[in-house]
Amino acid sequence: MKIIGPDEVHAALSYPALIDALQETFSGEFTMPPRNVFLLDENSDNHDAFAVLPSWNTSLIGVKAFTYFPSNSEPYKSLYSKIMLFDRAHGEPLALVDGTTVTFWRTAGISGLATRLLAREDAETLLLLGTGNLATYIIRANASVRPLKRVLVWGRTPSNARKIVDQMDAELDGIEISVAENLQDACGQADIIVSATASHQPLVQGDWVKEGTHTDFIGNHHADKRECDTALILKSRVYADSYANCFKEAGEVLVPISEGVFNKEDVVADLSEMCAGSAPLRQSDAEITLFKSIGMGISDLVGAGLAYQVASES
Repeated sequence: MKIIGPDEVHAALSYPALIDALQETFSGEFTMPPRNVFLLDENSDNHDAFAVLPSWNTSLIGVKAFTYFPSNSEPYKSLYSKIMLFDRAHGEPLALVDGTTVTFWRTAGISGLATRLLAREDAETLLLLGTGNLATYIIRANASVRPLKRVLVWGRTPSNARKIVDQMDAELDGIEISVAENLQDACGQADIIVSATASHQPLVQGDWVKEGTHTDFIGNHHADKRECDTALILKSRVYADSYANCFKEAGEVLVPISEGVFNKEDVVADLSEMCAGSAPLRQSDAEITLFKSIGMGISDLVGAGLAYQVASES
């Protein structure tokens, strides 16, 4: 059985190869039971947790397990994650893969997949909200599926946005990368907007987004919080990574539903339907599309499986 650490995951994964693998998996047969999250202490002041996310397809069986200890201090991390892979045909253990790095790669990979399916073919300006660990992955993933000429990075702390800009400017040729000083102006310039922040209040306003834009919201996992306002939901064709996730944790959708202005049936499709070709995607260059992502265990299986495949071949 192989042990595949963070460096090996980084060496094995790339875009758009991971996006291709995600699209192939979501268009086929897979099983993904609900994730189980266990609080480890009944004390309301303690949020230590252990989570298990099982999934399988026709090739692999996998389980992602992670611990979340938000109060940890150095030298300990707040999050530890591993993915165990088994062969689907015989149940043989194959690999133990670092789950933290796979999560970065696959989360941004889903963003790239949504852009591939929903953004205009000629989309060339990306606006990224957020300067956390996912930022560089999101830029790389989206740049691999659309002919980007310009990337704007917005963050509450401009110096953090500048660090992302400097890193990506040195890496990506032919793309102008700059800090977005004014969020409203940046939204009006963007063909693709990806928001991956910890904000609990709407950042992207519907009135700021121009016709033809594709928007993608990643950061919020709370039913009563959101990264965009109701106006954007109402003027968009809305899609989700999964119905179960969307109607449990996506405040971007659930708040407008609670307001009585949006219905569950108004979500056009989930990612499986989008990839299988059984649901309509973008219908015109003028319409606005919105994709809400929470995260799915099957994506971890795909990322870890691809890392295992490449590592085994090398």
